Amino acid sequence: MREITVISGKGGTGKTSLTAAFAALSHDHVLCDLDVDAPDLHLLLAPEIEHEEEFVAGHEAVIDPDKCTLCGTCAEVCQFEAVRQENEKFFIDPLTCEGCFVCVRSCPTEAIDWVDKTCGRWYISRTRLGPMVHARLYPGQENSGLLVTLLRRKARELAEAKGLSTILCDGTPGIGCPVISSLSGTDLVVAITEPTPSGRSDLERVLDLCRHFDVPAGVITNKFDLNPEVTAEIEAYVRRRGLRVVGRLPFDPEVVTSLVEGRVIGEGKPGPLADRVAGLWAEVTAIGSENHS
Repeated sequence: MREITVISGKGGTGKTSLTAAFAALSHDHVLCDLDVDAPDLHLLLAPEIEHEEEFVAGHEAVIDPDKCTLCGTCAEVCQFEAVRQENEKFFIDPLTCEGCFVCVRSCPTEAIDWVDKTCGRWYISRTRLGPMVHARLYPGQENSGLLVTLLRRKARELAEAKGLSTILCDGTPGIGCPVISSLSGTDLVVAITEPTPSGRSDLERVLDLCRHFDVPAGVITNKFDLNPEVTAEIEAYVRRRGLRVVGRLPFDPEVVTSLVEGRVIGEGKPGPLADRVAGLWAEVTAIGSENHS
């Protein structure tokens, strides 16, 4: 089994659109949307949920009004102003609480409970392009790295149960905690970039992260024809690092058209862009097979 993770140094480079297009070309995979802070693969694939569970991570403080004597100690010790008073009752704002546990330890009547925190939900779904594992964090919640690890594990379990050989992941942009959780242990990273100074800078940071975790990486430059000179500089930089240039994609209005029509690139509508994407997938598959062997 091999795991291919599509990432980018920043949002908006076409990462999700390309991941979905790759899924349309593969017939032996589980899709996994790891962009749990802002998932959008489901918008393209309209998944039918078959299984869902709460994502519980960490704890939160909750005041028991029956035990609370309104002494105000919790409000005094809270450094984040999460303890509020309303209608002669104290309560803790879960969006402000940092989970430091100080109020729990300080309460003289032990009126503050330390309960499991539900941060979101995760799903196993059926889509027209194959099974999919995905999730949604609730607004303001953290532990996205932990959720990414959970999704990867569930995707692997699903692939093993169905006898599928590939896990195709739509990764998270940037270089933060969820990206680190996406990269560690994956077989191949496909980094999507754009021919701009910020695109190159973000790509360099992502490739540094791949090197740190010793993960093989290939690079695709999207909208390369908007700045061919910078594209050439990026590809030269990638080769100097000993990495693979997977290929290029031009700026094409077909991308927007396909999104508006609710389909992925090439789905039911062949054309030059679909052919280019098919060529990229063939290259990604070849690189993945080399690394996996």
